[in-house]
Amino acid sequence: MDKSYSESYKAAGVDITAGYKAVELMKKHVARTMPGGKTDIGGFGGLFPLELSGIKDPVLVSGTDGVGTKLRLAELLDKHDTIGIDCVAMCVNDVLCCGAKPLFFLDYIACGKNIPEKIAEIVGGVAEGCVRADCALIGGETAEHPGTMSEDDYDLAGFTVGVVSREKVIDKNNMKAGDVMIALPSSGVHSNGFSLVRKVFDVENCDLKSPVKELGGKSLGEVLLEPTKIYVRPVLALLENVAVKGVSHITGGGFYENMPRSIPKGLGVKIKKSDVKIPPIFTLIQKRGNVSEHDMFNTFNMGVGMSVVVAKEDANRAVGILRNFGEEAYILGEIVKSDDGVILE
Repeated sequence: MDKSYSESYKAAGVDITAGYKAVELMKKHVARTMPGGKTDIGGFGGLFPLELSGIKDPVLVSGTDGVGTKLRLAELLDKHDTIGIDCVAMCVNDVLCCGAKPLFFLDYIACGKNIPEKIAEIVGGVAEGCVRADCALIGGETAEHPGTMSEDDYDLAGFTVGVVSREKVIDKNNMKAGDVMIALPSSGVHSNGFSLVRKVFDVENCDLKSPVKELGGKSLGEVLLEPTKIYVRPVLALLENVAVKGVSHITGGGFYENMPRSIPKGLGVKIKKSDVKIPPIFTLIQKRGNVSEHDMFNTFNMGVGMSVVVAKEDANRAVGILRNFGEEAYILGEIVKSDDGVILE
């Protein structure tokens, strides 16, 4: 490389050598996600050996997402090793709603300044998310944006591709009144609603590190930064053993926006509010922010990270399968004839 070019580009705010170092530091994380621990990152494209034996008439399912303003909590706490898990979760949980198994993942990091150790920490979280989702991290991009982002700022987004047999794509049109909705608990706020969270708690000025009585002695920062749960293993196991009629990833828009996406027109889900197992963080948000109950259920997951719908006769078996994978799943509601997607009573 021409030295004068390297130095002039660095003077403009982009340190190429820092990029090289970041790649070297992240290789050990990427290797965790690859069969046999092999990795060859740094090329122009990510390669993935596509094994389709046993998958009849395969359909590829893709999803892309980011982490939103939850990133600000990571920056304030200077803790960047879990935010990548959130990014993977937001993508793989979405393709899971079609019944697809995630195959591979790519990430994109935009930053004001490439600090190799920090970038490697972020990618370490992405790799951990891929391990939990049983998919490979086959590539990514880190881009320095000097002059448009402050040196400490960064943004993180990702992309995943999964596969499912066409005959096994989840079809909500098989749903009928009398079917049962099952809740898979969230690990907390996950990665949506953080613009409201930051306003309610004034996170730029509040104490994020001291124990909070209402949160069982955990700090606010610890609870808010808890990574989004990845549901791939339990849900794929469920799909192998039970006829699942609908799956919803409860993200931005809460119950009211997401649950109806997995329910056909003319049907809705009736849920008793007293049956929803709401974690303390949501009670604290509602109290501190004086947020209406409707807005809470229309913004947050309220403790339900994912929901699945099965026939009534399959409900107990489905709950048992999910619990065998460590999910404290429970029956949340009933599918009824209604033009309202969600009926909370």
